[in-house]
Parts: sequence; C-alpha cells; structure tokens
Amino acid sequence: MAAEAHAPTASEYIVHHLQHLQNIKQTSIIDFSVVNYDSVIVSVAMGLLGLFVFWLAARKATSGVPGRFQAAVEIMVEMVDNQAKANIHNAESRKFISPLALTVFVWIFLMNALDLLPVDLLPAIWGQIYGAAGHDPHHAYLRIVPTADLSTTLGLSSAVLILCFFYSIKIKGMGGWAHELVTAPFGTSKNPVFALILGVVNLLMQIIEYVAKTVSHGMRLFGNMYAGELVFMLIALMGGAAAMSLSGVLLPVGHIIAGSIWAIFHILIITLQAFIFMMLTLIYLGQAHEAH
Repeated sequence: MAAEAHAPTASEYIVHHLQHLQNIKQTSIIDFSVVNYDSVIVSVAMGLLGLFVFWLAARKATSGVPGRFQAAVEIMVEMVDNQAKANIHNAESRKFISPLALTVFVWIFLMNALDLLPVDLLPAIWGQIYGAAGHDPHHAYLRIVPTADLSTTLGLSSAVLILCFFYSIKIKGMGGWAHELVTAPFGTSKNPVFALILGVVNLLMQIIEYVAKTVSHGMRLFGNMYAGELVFMLIALMGGAAAMSLSGVLLPVGHIIAGSIWAIFHILIITLQAFIFMMLTLIYLGQAHEAH
C-alpha cells in the first residue's frame, strides 16, 4: 500500500522552501553547471520593474511643483549622486558610475523587498501550475528572493570587481596598474633580490585584497537576506502549528504579531542592505581611481 500523505515536518518545510528551481539536482556546494532558474527569472523581472519605475518618473517629470512620486525619485537620485561625488572624483567616470549606483540600489532593494511577501504565496501558486502540468506538486520548488541566493550576490560583487579592473586600467594605464600590483602596499627596494621578494609579496597581498573584498561584498548581502528569509519561515511555521493544534489558540495571534513586527523591522534591513551594497560599490570603484 502506498504511504499515507502526511503534513511536512518543520525541517521538511524549511528544506523544501530553501530548494531552488534548477535545471538539474545540485551534487555539490559549488557546481557551475547548475542554473537557479528562479533567481535568474525573478532578478530579471525586478530589473525590468526598476527600469519601468525610472521610465515612469522621467515621463511624469515636470519643472513645476513635483508630485510625491517625482519628489521621492528626485530625493533618491540626489542622494546617490552626492555619494558618487564623495567617492568618485573623476567627473567623466561619474557619468557612468552614478547611474550604475542608482540602478544597483533600486534593483537590490526590489529584490530584497520580495522577502516581505507571504512565504507560501508564490510557491503555492507555482505548485498549482506545476501540478496542473502533470508533475508532482511536492517537487515544485521556488525561491523568490534572488539576494538570498549566493550565486546572485557573488555575481553582483564579481561584476563590481570587473569594473574595478576596468577603471584601474583606464585611469592608471596597464603599466601603472601592473606597477601598483607589485609595489603596494609594502613598496619596493633598489636591491633586485629584495625588489623581487617584495614584488611577489605585494602581488599576493593585492590578490588577497581583491578576493576578500569581492567575497565579503557578496556574502554580506546574502547572509542578511538568507537569515531574514529563515526568520519568516519560522514565523510561518508558528502559524502552521496553530492550525494543527486546537489548544494553540494564541499562536495565530502570535503569528500575526511576530510576522508584522519582523516585516516592519525588515523594511529597514532590505533598504539598509541595498544602500550598503551601493556604497561599497562606490567605495571600491573610487579606490580603483586612486594611486597607491
């Protein structure tokens, strides 16, 4: 006889919600052949939404008294532009970096904000669609917060690293940047042997610095959003426990209160994390313009 269907345990519930919609089943922690379709699709959708918001703001812009929407967009643009001027002193570079920073801030904010949706809302809808297509709805995996996916955040930080390389070469020249790689931070020596030793040490230190900045840049955003996602799952489990227990009459109330408090607090987190990622992007690109 087939085993009777049973409600998932707390661990099964969390494991299910942490599984990505992938092309294949992941076999190791680092597997570059795996594509998380949900992260790709949702991040592209949020990027298009951000572009639509910018287009709408530009379309409705007026030289007269601005409305609330235009005023909010202008405040955000001015804030990002001021931060760009404080970190990027090259006016020509700011023509690209300032819009880039604004895009990064809005895009990451929109991706982070998906964490405020009910945990089971979109996965349940996807499960119905997946089941209607003749598949097992229990295997309908979907994670809707791209920034809680390490591949997304490290991809963003790696793009910033590539831009740092680009501006280092553009501003200092290939020879100037190469010279910096082997002379900073410990300098060099007139003695050829010491100069060679210091050059190797300096190069290793530069590599470590670039890797550390890139990994920490992506990990900071991932860690905060992943933790927030887990908290929302635990709060959802509180409501599920109330539904399964007649004696737990206070749990639904606690579920609503805890969920509301955490959601309100999480608004600060998602905004702060988007701002921090944008600021670190500006700082790292500013460092690429400076000579050591």
